Amino acid sequence: MAKKIPFNVVFASDEDTNFPASELNTHGPTVHGWRSASERGLTTHDIILRFQQPAKIYRIQLLAHQYLIPEKVELWLHYSPKSIPSTPSSQYFDFLGFVALADNANTNYKSRELQSVTVSPRRGTHLKLRLIGVQGNEYNAAGQISLMAVNVLGEDLELNPNNGNGNGEDNLGNEAPPLDTATGELALASICDDLLFSMYVEDSVVQCIRELEQRKALAVSAERFEYARKLKLCMTALRTAGERLGRYALAKRQAVQQEDFTTAKLRKEQIEMYRAAVLRQLQVQQLLEPQGVLSSNDQSCEIYAAGKPSLPAAPSLQDVAQALAEATFSPKSMASLSLDEKSSTDGSQGQASNDNVVVAPVPATLQAAPAPALGGWRKSHDELPQSPRLPSRHSSPMSSRQGSLRRRNKSVPRNSYEDYEERAIPTLRHSNTNEFLRECQGNALLEADPNRGRSRLNDRERRQAALPILVFGSELVEQFYSRQFQDREDGLMRLRNFLKDQELMEASGNELAASPNKVARSAALLLHRAVRDAVYSVFGQATETVRVLFLEYVPGRVSPSEVARCVDRLLPELLAKSGDPSARLHTLAQHTILSIAACPEVAEQHLVAPALSRSVGSGTHQRLAMSRLQMLEQLVHTQGISTDKHSGLTCRALSECGCSGIHHPAEPVRKVAERILLLVYKVNPRLVRKQLPPDDDITRRNLLYRQLFTEFDKLDLDRKQELLEAATSPADKASTSSDASRQLKSHSGHATSPGHLNSSNNGYASCNGKQRYNEQLKRSMLSASSSRKGSATNSESTEDNVPKIRCPFCEWSCAGSDTSQLDRHYWKSCPFLTKCPQCSQVLEIAALNYHLTTECDAKDSYVVCARCTESVHKQLYELHQMEDYCRELKTGAARCPLCHDDVHLPQDGGWKLHLLSGGGCPGNSRKKNLKK
Repeated sequence: MAKKIPFNVVFASDEDTNFPASELNTHGPTVHGWRSASERGLTTHDIILRFQQPAKIYRIQLLAHQYLIPEKVELWLHYSPKSIPSTPSSQYFDFLGFVALADNANTNYKSRELQSVTVSPRRGTHLKLRLIGVQGNEYNAAGQISLMAVNVLGEDLELNPNNGNGNGEDNLGNEAPPLDTATGELALASICDDLLFSMYVEDSVVQCIRELEQRKALAVSAERFEYARKLKLCMTALRTAGERLGRYALAKRQAVQQEDFTTAKLRKEQIEMYRAAVLRQLQVQQLLEPQGVLSSNDQSCEIYAAGKPSLPAAPSLQDVAQALAEATFSPKSMASLSLDEKSSTDGSQGQASNDNVVVAPVPATLQAAPAPALGGWRKSHDELPQSPRLPSRHSSPMSSRQGSLRRRNKSVPRNSYEDYEERAIPTLRHSNTNEFLRECQGNALLEADPNRGRSRLNDRERRQAALPILVFGSELVEQFYSRQFQDREDGLMRLRNFLKDQELMEASGNELAASPNKVARSAALLLHRAVRDAVYSVFGQATETVRVLFLEYVPGRVSPSEVARCVDRLLPELLAKSGDPSARLHTLAQHTILSIAACPEVAEQHLVAPALSRSVGSGTHQRLAMSRLQMLEQLVHTQGISTDKHSGLTCRALSECGCSGIHHPAEPVRKVAERILLLVYKVNPRLVRKQLPPDDDITRRNLLYRQLFTEFDKLDLDRKQELLEAATSPADKASTSSDASRQLKSHSGHATSPGHLNSSNNGYASCNGKQRYNEQLKRSMLSASSSRKGSATNSESTEDNVPKIRCPFCEWSCAGSDTSQLDRHYWKSCPFLTKCPQCSQVLEIAALNYHLTTECDAKDSYVVCARCTESVHKQLYELHQMEDYCRELKTGAARCPLCHDDVHLPQDGGWKLHLLSGGGCPGNSRKKNLKK
């Protein structure tokens, strides 16, 4: 397994005196790194590293500066066995490749780029880095370049005089580097060998983690799995604590550079106190087992029972100063101080003894400090942070004596220049020269006192959150506006519990509780901010709270107008999240939107479906378009296709949305749109085909339309088979000729569905939909033909064996068995049928008025005349009432829509007599086809 290869820098073409190349020999949070000289105009810089032992190289890691960035770094390797003397003039380097570095402008020059290069296993003793060019930016006026750290991973090479030819050209055959079977990455002997770990974790913690890793390997081999689990959790927690200690060490180095030795001393004591607290909290000494195997490590304990152990709160600088003051002025320390003052005759000796008293008791205080004292380090966010050099506003008389630790000259007034000479000048406070150091120090302060992140709301935020503060309180709202994501998660959980417990509060009759409308509005305001959060855990908590709001709190409590307001506020943000490329984000957003749509108050007002059924443009992002169509498809399955034009789930709205989706450039979007069109086609085939190009050979050349029309043909075939199965049932096969004649009579004189009459009792038959009409028509035709086949007459013996086709309406017949002739008769010449003037559908004349007002696509343009019960176009209604034929309908009669005459006894053969007898209906253009 690969490990860190130690090396020393033996050559550098140039360097800055403050940032020498020897800085690359070590790794740690306080490392400066190498920097080129500013006065030399070199464009190429060489750095040569010599490994302490010959090694087999697997990976090289480079950590660049945040703004002093070279354009590229070339890697050269040289191998010379120890038996062969090597001088710079005799070294021959093999070119491995180069690494191109980004200009870092997208991070505003605040982040460092780590490049890891995996090479084929090569033997080497020297590594040369050639840095070429410079990335220009506003912070690099001198044209310098820098390299923060270099890490070489590999294995020690077994010494053998004949192992290689000394020129580094041996590639060790086709040997592959060791890989981790779980991740496929390079297998490391220790996580501490990675540059990303060693550069940001404090050195003492790194050594402790190395020891724990060794103990874990032994525990696994001895099958002490509970002990190994504890060690793994302990190492994870120690890494987090080590990163914090690294930031403290960085802040200490910054204080030393600024010659602020008081702060540096406090930082040093802060590091010691926090390190001791962490080791004691995690029981590291017990886990290392210095005295041998401990049976308690194989048993579960409270600290490691619930997964990742919790770390103690970090002490702030004020707490460290307070601890030093208490240790200095304790009774025992004061007694020793008085003895030293009595025995001392020289002021310098007294001063030296006083210094010893201040420093000496600190380790004892750290060792004897009880664990509960750590809880007192966390202060309320209401307290302003105080400088360690100035007394706190809330300091006690005893704590004010700690001034002797900071200011030796007590005769100088407290408001003198010395108290302020080390403060940052306001104009330099926002300087970018120490941006990284200042950021690390700020993060350390935030982790030391979590309440810092939950700052008070400013005036603008208070105006925005005025209602939530009134309903939920200032503390909960501050959690939503906090910079710490843990606080935002806690706020969402508290809000969710509040919504769940609101029912109990209402049942108890609490008069101080806010109204449900105010609670819902306030929750929507806070959730509108939470659903836009970039942290996934916060977004997950927000969506769960949204579901609780609409599925548990809103039903039966909140008014419809307030529900609509809440949906209008949250739905756009959730729709935007549903188009996120991340699978877990858009899946969670879709589930939340469908949960909102399942709320009864939301479904009644049709608040979600209209937003989903809008047309999908070709420029809409693929993920967003597919999410919208998938949610729309799910709503069609759960809520069905509606006839309410405001629901967003009508046949027309769904077909328009589906037709726009099939033209999207992304294939997954087109597939979902096709499924939506098929769902609509099962209900209204004609409307769907009207939205698409005509079904002909030219259209079917397009693969998209060919597949879609093929599916339509399958659905039509299934529908025809269902009709034939219903028509050829045993009851229909056993029907007699009299039943057939009654069936004909029902078509000529009765309504198609006798139970569906017009509400005004106008006497004409009502046709219950196109599909039922076609079904009755097919059934009557097959029934009549089957009755004709079963009946035999003695008078026409010559025609018994000749098949004939008869019309069940007008008694038209023709020889042969071609059913297309009957269809042609229905379409062109049957006097009992007519075409709708709007949609050209063939139907009975008796059902034309009903069709125009209830079933036709243009039904919204027709109304029923209150006087004559005819269907009249809205624009011609006033002219119609002035016509002579617009007269009151007689009792028991029906009005013919073609000639406007009364049809007497319409249910007892009146229509057949009116249309077929004599010259037929005067207004019927097909009467010329009647037999004279």
